[in-house]
Parts: sequence; C-alpha cells; structure tokens
Amino acid sequence: MDLPLAINQWQTLLGASQVLLGEAVVAAYGADTTGAQRHIPAALRIEDSTSLQDVMRIADRHQVPVYPISTGKNWGYGAALPARDGCVILDLSALKKIIAFDAELGVVTLEPGVTQGMLADYLDTGNHPYLVPVTGAGPSCSLVGNALERGYGVTPHVDHFGAVTDLEAVLPDGSLYRTALREAGGEDLARLFKWGIGPYSAGLFTQGGFGIVTRMSIVLSRRPECVKVCFFSLNDDALLEPAVAAIRSTLTKLPGTLGAINLMNQHRVLSMSAPFPSNQLGPDGLIPSAVIQQLGRQYQIMPWTAFATLYGTRRTVAAAQKEMKAALSGVASRMLFLSPGRAKTLAKIAKWIPGAAGKRLVNMTATLAQSLELVAGRPNETAMPLVYWRNPKTQKGLLKNPSRDGCGLMWYAPLVPMRPVGVRAYVDMVKRIATQHGFEPLITLTSISDKLFDSTVPLLFELNQPAALAAAQACDKELLETGRANGWFPYRVGVNTMQTLAALQTDSRTFHSRLRKDLDPHDLMAPGRYR
Repeated sequence: MDLPLAINQWQTLLGASQVLLGEAVVAAYGADTTGAQRHIPAALRIEDSTSLQDVMRIADRHQVPVYPISTGKNWGYGAALPARDGCVILDLSALKKIIAFDAELGVVTLEPGVTQGMLADYLDTGNHPYLVPVTGAGPSCSLVGNALERGYGVTPHVDHFGAVTDLEAVLPDGSLYRTALREAGGEDLARLFKWGIGPYSAGLFTQGGFGIVTRMSIVLSRRPECVKVCFFSLNDDALLEPAVAAIRSTLTKLPGTLGAINLMNQHRVLSMSAPFPSNQLGPDGLIPSAVIQQLGRQYQIMPWTAFATLYGTRRTVAAAQKEMKAALSGVASRMLFLSPGRAKTLAKIAKWIPGAAGKRLVNMTATLAQSLELVAGRPNETAMPLVYWRNPKTQKGLLKNPSRDGCGLMWYAPLVPMRPVGVRAYVDMVKRIATQHGFEPLITLTSISDKLFDSTVPLLFELNQPAALAAAQACDKELLETGRANGWFPYRVGVNTMQTLAALQTDSRTFHSRLRKDLDPHDLMAPGRYR
C-alpha cells in the first residue's frame, strides 16, 4: 500500500481542500454513539460522482482500502466509522442531485447525499402528491444510505430497499455497474421494474460493500386521500400475547390499507415522553418499578402502547377502522383514530388548558401531531428525543445529531417471528438481560409483514463513562448470543459486531468470498463490512 502517493494523486484530482487529513478527519468523522474508535488516515469529499471512477482507480493502483458513506448518520450502528482501521472515507454527502422524477408514476432517481428533508422539500415545492419513505432518524439522513442498510419505515412501502428499482455503482477497480435492463431496455423500464432481466445482482450492493452506489431509483407511494393513525393501549402486560395474535390477524386482513404497527412497552414510551428521573433511581441505577408505575399514571401511559397507520380512500379507511375495532375488541383500550388535521386541532386546543395538566397535554398532543406528520411522509425528529434521554449534555445544533452531541447509543434490532408465545419469551429475555447489565428495557416491536416483527432495543448510556460503555458492550453481546440461541437475530448490526458475523457463516461466506475475489481481489471496498 502506498498511501502517501494515493493521497497526492487524490489531491490533484479533487483539489487539496477536498482531501482531509489528521485531526480534521477525526473532527469530521470520528464521533460515534457506540464508543467505537477507528484509525482513519484520510477522508475524500466527493463533489461530482463522475470523479469516483478515477478515485477508485487510484485506490486500486496503490491498494488503499476505502469506506464510502452517504451522510454518515448511521447513529447507533457506527455513524460514519469504517468497519476496520486504515480505511479512507469517501464522503458522498455533497452528491445532492435529484437526477430524475417521474411525476406521473412516482419514481425518483437521486444521489446518495439527498436526505429525507431534501426530498420532502422537492415534493412540496412541486406540489407532487407522494410520500417520502421516512424513518425515525430524521430529515437530515440519506435515503440511499437507509435503503442500502435495508432499513424500514412506517409509510406504505415499509421495506425501503423493496421500493428500490434500479441503481448504478462504481466497482473497486473503477469500472461501472449498471443493471442489465437499464443497458438493454433503457432507463424508463429500469426505473419501473425492480427485477430487471437476467440474474438479479443489485441486491449485492446492500450490506455488502461490493461497490459505491452513486444513484438509485425509488418508487414512492402516492399520497392517499385519507391517512389516519390508530392509537391503542394494553392496560395489562398479560394482554401482550392476545394482542400479538390480533395484530397478526389484522395485518393479514388489511394488506395495502394497514401500514406497519408499532407496539412499544411502557419504558420505551416514557423514554420519549418524560424526563429521565435521575433523582429517583434505585441502588442498581435503574428506575424502580414503583416509579415507572407512577410515571405511567402521571403521563397516562399503560404497559403497552401501539400505533398503526391506515392509508386509502375515506371509505376504505372507515371500513378498516371497523375491522381493527373488531379484531382488537377485548384486548385494546383507549382506541383512538386520528387524522393529521384533527391532531393539529387538538394541539391548538391543549394550549388553552391551564396548569401542569395542560402542559402535559400540550406536550402529548404536539407529539401526536408530529407523529402523524411522520406517517404522512413528512420527515421530522419526533423519535429523536429518545436518544437524548440519558445524555446530560445539551443539543448543540438546530437539528439533532447524537454523535456530535455525545449521546451513548447502541441498537439491538432482531427479527422476531409473530408468534404470541415466542414474542413473550423474547420480551422476557430483553428485560432480564438489559436489567442485569443496568439498562432500562426499552422495547419496540414493529411489523414488517403479517409474519414478522423487527424489534428495536436502544441501549442508552452516558458515553463519557467507561463503565457504562463496557456495560453496553457486554449487554449487546449477550443479547446477540442469547437471542440467536432462541431464534431471534438482527437484520442489521453495528461496525463493532460485523466481525462476529464471519464466525457464524460458512457456505454464504464462501459464496460471497468467491464473488469478491473477482470483483475486489485486494479487499479494498469497505473491508470487514458484514463479513
């Protein structure tokens, strides 16, 4: 490897100001909520996607490993950090072009630096009736990056890579990858038909590091005539199993109308609604159950809270409401259906109610209004306060950035089959392991089909405390190992866990290694990423 010569040639190609070295790299890319640290010798800021072929030819010529990022905001999984030391970061956040938009059929082609907020502004400016495929990470995060991580959301296209039809990438030797249908049949058809023609290979660029994706086409959901959110609660933890069965039945009956259903335990909702009660902790550093119950009464939060989204015409949504009420009868309490407009009205009314009760109602209705904006395809930071729950520092910028603001966060995100007994066993496992390591068990179960939940469990801690970091690492490791033994395994992992995956694979790893031997013989493209 001849890094100095590669850096010199990159400076000539891109301009010296676009090649960061030393402390400038650490300041721009070194912060991470998981406490991970990496030696990053340089970072290249890419302002024109056409330069990437020459960037990779230089990397290939001098055998310098690289690690591409979209916006570097993969919070809780490593942010902008490479999976291994010694990689040069390729920062694609300046690639912000919306290359093409089919306003009639709702397909957008964009670059990696286009964020949820940028696409929302573009659609609003043009008065285009489509939904942004939002996530809880907020408006400053990349659409391409989330799709390549096979992320999911709450709008009708729950599976974000499932909505991707076409992409283009630069390979490790600097050559281009284009889909067969795009080359043989043209761009229009390639944007409209995901599977193309011949072997399907575009999926290799998700969670794989086979190349640098420079453009992606995504099918957007048309904004429906009616959007409503259904909120309901379980007033007893013992209702979890019948609720899971009812949720599965409802999802089966209402495909296309009912979006994802989120089921959150009391701890998780409190972490998004109430200040962390640091002066009421027990000797083990956890919130005592009596305090949780008291906060639940104060904030009107029951053992489990759920929200589901309905999309369609007014008549189909009205019919779906009846189906949901029937399916959840005897299980759900305080079932409420709200439209974005009604939520805004409630938020305005709440401001006129005096006293502490009025203040709590203002906060609750404001959160409701924001939540409905999110499921209506308008990105916001509704879910972000969770990450700051245990952070003693204040937010530094206009938008939340957990890495910059020193938050401690790791995600455990396993797939959990939608079987009532199994879900109960999973919840019990998380509670047991999390509390043993000194963490509040914050559990969300999000349906990604009528057969499967993805659960997200954030491990929140004070990042500047070494003991807290060590506890989070130990907790994450035990959750992974115990969950795997019981049939629950993550759909994505952080950069410090990727190496663990290699020991759990044989045939699949061999297959991917054979592909990589031809495409990337020097292992230059994102080495160690999911392998």
